[in-house]
Amino acid sequence: MGMSVTISAASAQDAEHILKLQYLCYQGEAELYGDYGIEPLTQSLDDLKAELDRGHALVARLGDEVIASVRGVLDDTGTATIGRLIVHPRLRRHGLGGRLLDAIEEHFAADRSPAAKRFQLLTGHRSEANLRLYRRKGYETVATRDVGPRLTLVTLEKAA
Repeated sequence: MGMSVTISAASAQDAEHILKLQYLCYQGEAELYGDYGIEPLTQSLDDLKAELDRGHALVARLGDEVIASVRGVLDDTGTATIGRLIVHPRLRRHGLGGRLLDAIEEHFAADRSPAAKRFQLLTGHRSEANLRLYRRKGYETVATRDVGPRLTLVTLEKAA
């Protein structure tokens, strides 16, 4: 392609692009669990904008196209909850997910008051690619919770 991928903070103007990418990326998860009513597929643009205002989001761009994104929020206990790590299907398995995960961790661990003490994320028990990435990045399973007949959420954490 000849262009390099850039990672930057998401802006309000990116919300619609993130939502469209999220819809595309979560089709596979919906199929995997047999549930097309999952929140990433039903989230409204207004809800996404509110979520962006509450936390921090990054986007990866190839030229002007948003090709990946991740969001997170830091609570008052020092836990940075990271979520919605998405990479366009045609660009998966090129290290973008890992780069975005590293970048959002760096953001929350940076000198700030307070800095993150731990990172936490959730994924479904059948989402093997996600689980492999998170474990490779040092995350360990700390809890599981059944949320329906077809889905068990796996909570993973690592120290900041």
